Amino acid sequence: MEFRSCSIIHMLESCFLLLIIFQFAEGYDPVDPNGNITINWDFQTITDVYTVMVRIYNFQLYRHVEPPGWRLSWAWAGDEVIWAMTGAETTEQGNCSRFRGETIPHCCENSPVIVDLPPGTPYNMQVANCCRGGVLSSTTQDPIKYASAFQMVVGNANARNSTVEKPSNFSIGVPGYTCSDAVDVAPSKFRHDNRRTTQALKTWQITCSYSQFRESDHPSCCVSLSTFYNNTIVSCPHCSCGCQSPITAPQCVRQSPYFLHLLNGDDGSTTLPVVMCTQHMCPIRVHWHLKLNYREYWRVKVTITNFSVRQNYSNWNLVIQHPNLRRLTQVFSFNYRPLIQYGDTNDTGMFWGIQYYNDMLLESGENGNVQTEMLLQKDPAEFTFKGGWAFPRRIYFNGHECVMPPPDTYPILPSGCSDARRFVRRYFGMSSLLLFFALL
Repeated sequence: MEFRSCSIIHMLESCFLLLIIFQFAEGYDPVDPNGNITINWDFQTITDVYTVMVRIYNFQLYRHVEPPGWRLSWAWAGDEVIWAMTGAETTEQGNCSRFRGETIPHCCENSPVIVDLPPGTPYNMQVANCCRGGVLSSTTQDPIKYASAFQMVVGNANARNSTVEKPSNFSIGVPGYTCSDAVDVAPSKFRHDNRRTTQALKTWQITCSYSQFRESDHPSCCVSLSTFYNNTIVSCPHCSCGCQSPITAPQCVRQSPYFLHLLNGDDGSTTLPVVMCTQHMCPIRVHWHLKLNYREYWRVKVTITNFSVRQNYSNWNLVIQHPNLRRLTQVFSFNYRPLIQYGDTNDTGMFWGIQYYNDMLLESGENGNVQTEMLLQKDPAEFTFKGGWAFPRRIYFNGHECVMPPPDTYPILPSGCSDARRFVRRYFGMSSLLLFFALL
């Protein structure tokens, strides 16, 4: 009966995971259902030319835009040109040969690509929230740096046509995101001080949503497990992020003097593989270890290891879903903030590094790992080490959901469900053996 109950539970878990996969395929994120990147075009003046302030907001709880940053692009509806731009620039000026005189447009491309200016840009070329190299923080990790902005003056190359038409084919230039068309919304309002508020003449809005399946065919992180009560270390599933094949997955390298020589002296002339050779082939591995069991508390150690050859992860973050997080008492070496709370329900938290201490996860060649320990208070109503309860339900690294081991491979207590399965396997094995000798 116990074996049958465990099988039913595992079947339900598998169905639940399949349901989550189909939800993600449509771009829905159950951890951040309302998260998106919103782009507002706020018109400041509208005459023969118009001045517009473009603001990019990252309204995602834990997903951020990493270097090299956003690259905003669109297709003009008519014969528009950008006469001037502040706080950003276009990657190409385009063919402006039809314009004569001293005033030449900043960009004559029909499909311009806009990039943010780098930090340290002269003050006269800046606007508020510009010049961060296109990097956008999540609203949880750094709510001050979640927005970016630039200003541009746009006019029609045909002076007889001053119609303001909506552009199309918007793209944020970050893998995994798709953007909607521009729609009219209520004009944005701006509070300048405690007394005066102004608003835009009109506002267009574009919404960009994320899907991990649109970004990549392969996951980019995996989870391994271990406990104090079991010597078994459950590794990441085999080929979690690809297999060691030059055709179906990125190449890999092994730690060797030849490899270290390439890292230090190839001057960029050699195309190096992306990750160190492992059985899981993931750039990132998250290891969850049940470390200690106290009378009223239990302790977990979490280690994040970077297997990338040349990629450092700056301002990384980790999202963990576990039912006991609402009784999280202490976190060492990491920042922590609850992510979603509904009354007493708080099972999802976000962790990230401490600035200037461990907010940079270095590449594999430099012992790239960061780790923390968590102290959680036991809830008598639900706490147990049985049935995999003490392990996380989901883990995300930098917004990417990590591959979890199958539930039936979790480290078990001596009286766990897997003992019943092991007994059944042994029973049928002995029966088969006896049958074989009986036939002889």
